[in-house]
Amino acid sequence: MLDSVFSSISNAAASTPIALTDSVLTILISFILGAVISITYMKTSSKGVYSQNFSLTLVIIPTVIAIIVLLIGNNIARAFSLAGAFSIIKFRSAPGDPKDIAFVLFTMAAGLACGVGAYSYAGMFTVFLCALMYILSIINFGAKKISNKLLKITIPEDLDYEGAFEDIFSAYTTSHQLIKVKTMDLGSLFQLIFTVTMNNKKSEKEFIDALRCRNGNLNITLSMNEDISYG
Repeated sequence: MLDSVFSSISNAAASTPIALTDSVLTILISFILGAVISITYMKTSSKGVYSQNFSLTLVIIPTVIAIIVLLIGNNIARAFSLAGAFSIIKFRSAPGDPKDIAFVLFTMAAGLACGVGAYSYAGMFTVFLCALMYILSIINFGAKKISNKLLKITIPEDLDYEGAFEDIFSAYTTSHQLIKVKTMDLGSLFQLIFTVTMNNKKSEKEFIDALRCRNGNLNITLSMNEDISYG
């Protein structure tokens, strides 16, 4: 009985020749779709900052996936062999942005569709999703309307920091809160740490210049407040 089961599986897994024209068409279309997705990724990247290596990877992934699907076909033995090969590979990379992961899945789906011969479907959903991503990028979907910042001000020990910057905060921020005070350089300096909500109509440079005039041109740091941004 087992012999008949294995025989039926073997017959079903018999390899079928791959037409050269189909292979070339699959590779060409998957490469074009990968290039379109990669260009969309670059165009929708925040402030034009993106990784060149990641952009090149997005071009290649659909082609690689399509070739793998072409080689496997309906061959069960090849499918199990491929699964075993991937199980011993360890992928190591730096933590990525969730958007980057979405683009990787996007390219994999395009390559899979090309590999099974669904070229029109692959092209249709690639164009649709690329257009959707571009539109969402233009309208700045999901962006915060309020700019929350972490402000660190170094002041001399003889400056009474209580209320020393209130007029500046009133002019350039909509809200602020002193969250920490610590001494520096054996007590000769103080560092004040504030959370501030910037007024988007005001210039950050003018805000920092006003603070510099008040603290004697000592160090000032204005950065993203991670607790507020990601909490």
